[in-house]
Amino acid sequence: MSNSNDLVIVSAARTPFSRFGGALKAIHSSKLGTVVIKEVLSRTGIAGDAIDELYYGMCIQSEAALLYNVIGRQALIHAGLSPDTLSLTIDRACCSSLTAVHLGRKSILLDEVKICMAVGADNMSNTPVVLNGHRWGTRLDKPTMVDHLNPIMYVGFNSIAADAGEVALAHGVSREMQDTWAYNSQMKYQAAKQAGKYKIGEELTPVVIPQRKGDPLSFEEDEFPKPNTTKEKLATLGTVYDSPTVTAGNAPGLDAGASAMIIMKRSTAEEIGLQPLGIILSVGSVARSPHLMAEVPAYAIQQALNRASLSIDNMDLVEINEAFAAVPLVSTKLLANGDVAKWEAIKAKTNPNGGAIAIGHPVGASGARVLMTAMYELRRRGGGIGAVGICGGLAQGDAAIIKVDDSCA
Repeated sequence: MSNSNDLVIVSAARTPFSRFGGALKAIHSSKLGTVVIKEVLSRTGIAGDAIDELYYGMCIQSEAALLYNVIGRQALIHAGLSPDTLSLTIDRACCSSLTAVHLGRKSILLDEVKICMAVGADNMSNTPVVLNGHRWGTRLDKPTMVDHLNPIMYVGFNSIAADAGEVALAHGVSREMQDTWAYNSQMKYQAAKQAGKYKIGEELTPVVIPQRKGDPLSFEEDEFPKPNTTKEKLATLGTVYDSPTVTAGNAPGLDAGASAMIIMKRSTAEEIGLQPLGIILSVGSVARSPHLMAEVPAYAIQQALNRASLSIDNMDLVEINEAFAAVPLVSTKLLANGDVAKWEAIKAKTNPNGGAIAIGHPVGASGARVLMTAMYELRRRGGGIGAVGICGGLAQGDAAIIKVDDSCA
């Protein structure tokens, strides 16, 4: 039964995700953010000055710094929103754009605002190499360069690839299991693409890329998927960043892209003549010991389930961001609470159309991406309930429970 206070999504879209050094390599992430801001507005007919608050997630802050700061505000102004629109740029690592949803939801449920937009964007190909610590000169020392594209290492900590692999093995999740998950992610993506599930006008919106000569290029498909992946090829890859199990094949790439959605109460949607696409029933946020990144989506999902008075058994599908194949494998095992048959059942309904290992993982954009991917799949199925979760650097986790029913468009 619908409720006027339901928190609903009325528009959601993302750019196609570009591989490292690919089609989007020279485009600043804020310009990708501008693309999706314009798109989610145009799909609803909502005027730009109707957006009360915009929360903008991104992770690679040194890429933002190429345009100095307040990237969310820059993107909203370039997109034509009112300069009176409040904005906040967020860095909660890979959780950032789902955190943006959480914050907008909170403002709406507190009746402080009516309409919020959640955005996320990153372009890892555009990350600078920095001359480090030499504003005042080096004297006789040699200058040093620091590559700020270092999304899996934090000073004073193990690499997150090492943490993910070690935690996976501690849970009995082998390298072979991770390679199998990666292979299945690639194959499920290809099947979904052939079925028309990743298409312009639903989850995707194109990016027009100017060319030095000739007409602009319309970038319309995810660039990272690898349809020729085999289990045999995956097994030959060496591990990376001192991880016992993580390879380039069972991890996502260093990608570029943006995602956005508009949220409001059902009563507001009715006032302006919009029908919901989906209903956010609850959210969850956790943080744990820094090496436990592979576990935190499970804890965040369980928190969101508890808040919605639901269990994992009630879920028709699950989306867990594939920061590494280890993450959905460990998290689904935790959600099964040691029950092997239940674990198999949860895995079978997790990431049914492939995940970040195939789609790509432009880190700031992925939180909102997993939420809209789940919502659009539930809509194709005629309704249902889904749980989404994502981990972020140093073991942060965010989650949401999404519902689609007969009240949705």
